[in-house]
Amino acid sequence: MKIEFKRLDHIMLCIPEGKENEARDFYSGVLGLPELTDMGYPLPNGAIWFQMGDIQLHIRAEKVHDLSQRHPAFEVHNLEAARSVLEQNGFSVSNESKIPDRNRFSFRDPFGNRIEFIEMMA
Repeated sequence: MKIEFKRLDHIMLCIPEGKENEARDFYSGVLGLPELTDMGYPLPNGAIWFQMGDIQLHIRAEKVHDLSQRHPAFEVHNLEAARSVLEQNGFSVSNESKIPDRNRFSFRDPFGNRIEFIEMMA
């Protein structure tokens, strides 16, 4: 028997306590993600949920928050447009090592979470 994965359902990132409004400003305002506010039940542990294509992004405050290399990677349609949006909003973008079938870069959100954007090459 083996585990059969169907799809990525959600990704959870953590932010420092008290930074929920800044998270909303970044994820809704800068990235343009719709916040999920009426799920028919209260969200656990004060979480903030956003819809991102066919998956959800869950944000939750935590007491300890260190920088790490852990990250979600999101495929996007126009990598250069995404880069422009981030840079126009004051975020630093880092090019990643080359992978033959994709272009990619990463950045840190306002809370130090590393996020990677990928565009598949034809």
